[in-house]
Amino acid sequence: MRRTLISICVLQAFSPFTWAEEAPADKASIELQATNVTGAADYETAQGPVKGYRATRSASATRTDTSIHETPQSISVVPKDVVEDIGATRLQEALDYAGGVGRANNFGGQGLTSFTVRGFTTAEFYRNGFPINRGYPAMPDANTIERLEVLRGPATMLYGRGDPGGTFNVVSKQPLPERTVTLGSQLDDQGMKRGTLDASGPLDDDGRLAYRLNVVGEGGDTFRDHVSTERYGVAPVLTWQANDATKVIFEGDFIRNNHPLDRGLTRFANQRSTPSRDTFWGEKYAGDLHNDNNMAQLRFEHMLNDNWTLGGGVQWLDGTMKGDGVEANNASSLGADGRTLQRNFNYRKLEWTDQDYQLNLTGHFSTGGFEHTLLTGVEYEDYDYKSIIQRSSAEAGTFPIDIFNPVYGQPRPALTRTPTHDKENLKTYAAFVQDQVALTERLRVLAGARFERFEHQYTSYVPGVKPWDAADNAVTPRVGIMYDLTDTVALYADAARSFKPNTGASRLGGGFDPEQGKSYEMGVKWEALEQLSVDAAIYQIEKKNVQGTDPLDSAFNVATGQVRSRGFDLNVAGNLTPEWRGIRRPAFLDGRPTKETPPRPPHRPAKHPPTHSLLLHTVE
Repeated sequence: MRRTLISICVLQAFSPFTWAEEAPADKASIELQATNVTGAADYETAQGPVKGYRATRSASATRTDTSIHETPQSISVVPKDVVEDIGATRLQEALDYAGGVGRANNFGGQGLTSFTVRGFTTAEFYRNGFPINRGYPAMPDANTIERLEVLRGPATMLYGRGDPGGTFNVVSKQPLPERTVTLGSQLDDQGMKRGTLDASGPLDDDGRLAYRLNVVGEGGDTFRDHVSTERYGVAPVLTWQANDATKVIFEGDFIRNNHPLDRGLTRFANQRSTPSRDTFWGEKYAGDLHNDNNMAQLRFEHMLNDNWTLGGGVQWLDGTMKGDGVEANNASSLGADGRTLQRNFNYRKLEWTDQDYQLNLTGHFSTGGFEHTLLTGVEYEDYDYKSIIQRSSAEAGTFPIDIFNPVYGQPRPALTRTPTHDKENLKTYAAFVQDQVALTERLRVLAGARFERFEHQYTSYVPGVKPWDAADNAVTPRVGIMYDLTDTVALYADAARSFKPNTGASRLGGGFDPEQGKSYEMGVKWEALEQLSVDAAIYQIEKKNVQGTDPLDSAFNVATGQVRSRGFDLNVAGNLTPEWRGIRRPAFLDGRPTKETPPRPPHRPAKHPPTHSLLLHTVE
């Protein structure tokens, strides 16, 4: 497979028929495209393509095909057009234009990047409603994204365990009714080479069987010295319209990602100045971490009659991350001279599997003069995770490097410590119900609740760390109300709770109480013009049982207390004219601890300056 993908990269990079006339203005890269037939429908659905930058419907916030204007929650949709216009290769680049979403830890360039939303760190990623953030999965490739949706505030009532700041749902590209082939290539001034294939169309004369295939091959240097990457991915989708009432979808995503452990340029408290961003603090001989990910979904939808639909499916995830790396010992690893960094050499092997089963029933009916959209569902998830991490000595002077004038090639130190060697299993059983009720032509109410049981087992093979078992029951309700002031302006209010089991063990043994959050939000939605939408919201979120790093041993966590975040979101998106499209999404927040046990949590909300995302693009 690797040879085939490299051949695609080379063929597209040097084919004279694929050169585009100009590169995207915000990237030093050249994007080359050949045939591109969209085959888009004339109307928008919650799972389908978006015309331009303004989405009008979403299923992420309600799990039903609902108008965004009628959903009592702040939602941002980043459509495929935005992903293509900015030349994105990874999901995180698209999220830069979601507004109020900041990048956090990406595990040295390897894992599914966590983000900050409304002041809280979150890595709650879903693909077509199924969780994909288990273990340390690779970041989804932008070539598979039809639309990326950001739900601000808790989404636990629909999706289960999660963070109160926000949730991300990737709606993947689906088969098109017309035959389509798109070949693309990208080069940048750092040495990256990338080739992509996006092919789709029917497989039979009736169009009941259709496919879509996305393939990517990428490799080359980066802006960091001695850091090069490889990435290969295949994402097939096959749909079968068995009859007029039943549709079955198989979808896979198989990624191989090879990348050195590169933690970036951490800013230490006693650092004298800022080194060049090109500086690599590792060692070339450490090689790559190999992150292999396999995902398969089998989904179905069956119309029982004109008003009731049964749907659901199963997802299987499997992944491994293994290899050597070099990194700083901890946040206090910089010497008193402000330039000598104490490092350790390490080896890690992480393995995970996850099985997720869903069954939903959706109905539309009238009772008592009110129109209802009722959604009920049951879910089961079985998640296994194993890890072993070995490190060299952490004593000062054993493996240092000058961060301003690095000299590479120090002898590889021996692996003398095994601070992490454990396994855990988390089983989840859940049932939920949600009702969207139109009380009048202008007044709508959304109410729902999720009932969930978690059975958690943790075993450590490190001497002195005790295993533990835990079982928790959670009820996470949500209530929202929406009122149309006019045909284009609506006011809404929403309240919801979140619940998330904590992982790992404390230094003294035993687990941690689950994180719990609650959120209150009020906002306005305005269809300013036929092709432009403006949404604004104010909110307050509180989260308790937050974890932080144990000050006596950084290999463990410790409970640190409760934090609160308050803020304001503004989202403007649409097609300003037939030739101009735009997104403008500033966000403001103020966060602080309300109950705190030293040390302060490293991810505690803080007072931040306003964050902005702005994109203007012309359509020729």
